[in-house]
Amino acid sequence: MKSIAEQSAAAMWAGDEASKWMGFEITSITEGAATLEMTVAKHHCNGHGMCHGGITFALADSAFAFACNSRNQATVAQHNSITYLAPGKLGDRLTATAREVSLTGRSGIYDVKVTTQAGVTIAEFRGHSRAIKGKLFEEEKA
Repeated sequence: MKSIAEQSAAAMWAGDEASKWMGFEITSITEGAATLEMTVAKHHCNGHGMCHGGITFALADSAFAFACNSRNQATVAQHNSITYLAPGKLGDRLTATAREVSLTGRSGIYDVKVTTQAGVTIAEFRGHSRAIKGKLFEEEKA
């Protein structure tokens, strides 16, 4: 049987056309944590020939979303911030690793590190979440 985190991710992924369209892939999901990856293609690059900051932000934001929704509790972003440390380049394989820092009541804090295939950190993201009404899927009753 799949874990709650895996079932939550599958339910969210089914309707997440934005993440699919941008070329993101979920590579790991556990309670309070998620890893998403993408390869920087030409259409992800800005006028400087580097990965557009909005794409890097979106990758981190999606990893954050899957991490904070991993308990089958509908959860949304309340506040996010990002610090860019280095550019992603055409052909880079970017990995966004989200981890839960704090979960108290309906509010959570998550840190996301975005790295290249060489292990270079290109961005640090912090997301604040807020649980709302609803579940991502109907859980089976034992």
